[in-house]
Amino acid sequence: MTPLPSPSPGAVAAEHRTDCLFCRIAAGEIPCHAVYQSDRVLAFLDLHPIRAGHVLAIPRAHHAYYDDIPAETAMEIMQLGQRLAPLMRSRLSAKRVAFFYTGTDIAHAHAHIVPMVENGDITSRRYIQEETVTFGPAPRMADNALADIAATITGALRELPA
Repeated sequence: MTPLPSPSPGAVAAEHRTDCLFCRIAAGEIPCHAVYQSDRVLAFLDLHPIRAGHVLAIPRAHHAYYDDIPAETAMEIMQLGQRLAPLMRSRLSAKRVAFFYTGTDIAHAHAHIVPMVENGDITSRRYIQEETVTFGPAPRMADNALADIAATITGALRELPA
């Protein structure tokens, strides 16, 4: 995994929840393929991506609901999505880039930034076509593939003007 500069010591919220996967990732207790980090936000590749390059952007502080995220942090996450979208189109051959929050699976607000190859990439269409509807996660991507994509995205972000 590509090491990125560590956030300042006060960046991880006082309410770090040991029972929350994303709090543990934000605290550095669980490794991730980070593509961006600041004192307020961490963005990393989804291990079970909808498409290669699927990024999760989380507030470092624990907020169970997206509407609880402080405005400055929410704005930083949105701006990150806007910076990633053109990079995903050019570097990952995405036709479009989806940006959305979900409130399922992990009770820590997180945005999905997904490079889309087909219009149905973020819909239920592929599940509905299954004979047995499973709604299971996408397959886990190999660490070396995740590392390559993280390096591509991180390098592209560093090339952008601040």
